[in-house]
Amino acid sequence: MLTRSFQRAAALALIALALPVITARAAEPLADDAPLPDKIAPGTKLVIGDPAVRVALTLSGEISKLPFTAEWANISGGPQTIEAFRARALDIGSVADIPPIHATWTGLEVKIVAARFRRDPIANPIYVIATAPGSGIDRLEQLKGRKIAFSPGQAQGALVLRVLKKLNLQRSEVQLVELPSVGDAYVNALASKLVDAAPIAEANKQRFVLNYAKDGAKALPHGLRDDPSYLYVAKSSLQDPNKAAAIRAYVAAWGRATKWVETHPEEWVKGYYVKDQGLREDAGRFLVESNGKPDVPTDWSGAIERQQETIDLIADELKKPPLKAATLFDRRFETIAGAAYLGD
Repeated sequence: MLTRSFQRAAALALIALALPVITARAAEPLADDAPLPDKIAPGTKLVIGDPAVRVALTLSGEISKLPFTAEWANISGGPQTIEAFRARALDIGSVADIPPIHATWTGLEVKIVAARFRRDPIANPIYVIATAPGSGIDRLEQLKGRKIAFSPGQAQGALVLRVLKKLNLQRSEVQLVELPSVGDAYVNALASKLVDAAPIAEANKQRFVLNYAKDGAKALPHGLRDDPSYLYVAKSSLQDPNKAAAIRAYVAAWGRATKWVETHPEEWVKGYYVKDQGLREDAGRFLVESNGKPDVPTDWSGAIERQQETIDLIADELKKPPLKAATLFDRRFETIAGAAYLGD
C-alpha cells in the first residue's frame, strides 16, 4: 500500500508535469489579422530549414545577432519541409512556388512570409531541360512521345507542365514518369536512360554537359519563368506571438542576407560554393553569374498573380480543387524582406 506522503509526492509531480501544457493552452493564439508583434521573449526558438542563408548569415557575421535561438535543420525543398512541418519539427522552410500549394492541398496550413525572384528570370533560369544521352532530342519540340521525369509536388513538376503548355502538348502525348527530384535523382535517371528528358538545376548543367554531351545529351533552355524562391512557415508557428515576432526578425535578416550575397560575390563563392558545397572556385563563379541579380519586392501583387496562374495550371492538369493564391501569402510580412534588402 502507498504511504500518504508518497501519494502526495506523486500527485505534486503529476501537477508539475501538467503545468507547461496548461500554460501553453492558456496562451492566446495570435489572430491571423493581428499586427505582427516585435517583442521576442527570451528563450524563443525557431527551427529553420534554410541552409544557404545560414551560411550567408555566418559569413556576414549576423548569425550571432539574431534576437532568438536558431536551430538549423539541414533541409529545404518541398518533400522534406512538408514532412517536417507535419511532425512539428520545423518552423520555417525555404522552397520554390509549388510546395505551399501542394501542402495546402494535402490539408497542411502554411503561409508564405518572404518572396524573392530574379531580375531577369529568362536570362537567368533556375532549371534547364536536360536530355538523356542517345535520346536524339535536340529541341523541346521533340519531346512529344518521350519519357519525362515528373514530380507533382515540386517546382520541377510544374515546370514540366508549363513546358508542355508552351509546346501545345497534352499530357497524353508524352509519358510522365513520376520521380521525386531529390539530390542527383534526375541526373541519374537521365544517365541510366530511365527517362528521355528532365528538368535539372542550372547548378548541375556544367557537370551534366561535361559528362554526357559526347553521347548526345543536351541542356536546353525553356524560355519560361522558374524563379520564385519563398520562405514559408507552418501556420501554427504564426499563432505563437513570440514565434511570429521571431519569424518577422528572421525575414528581415533573410532580406539583408540576400543583399550581402549580391554585394560580396567572392566571399560567397569561397564561403558557400567552395567550403560548404565542395565546388571549385570557377564553378562557384559560374553559378554566381548564372543566378543573376535578385529581386526582393515590397509588393506581392505580381507574385500572387503568377502564383494563381501556376495553381490554375496544375489544378487543371492534376485534377485538384480550386485554390486562391492570395490565401497562401501572409501579407503582414509583405514589405519586411524587401525593405531589409534595400537597407530601409
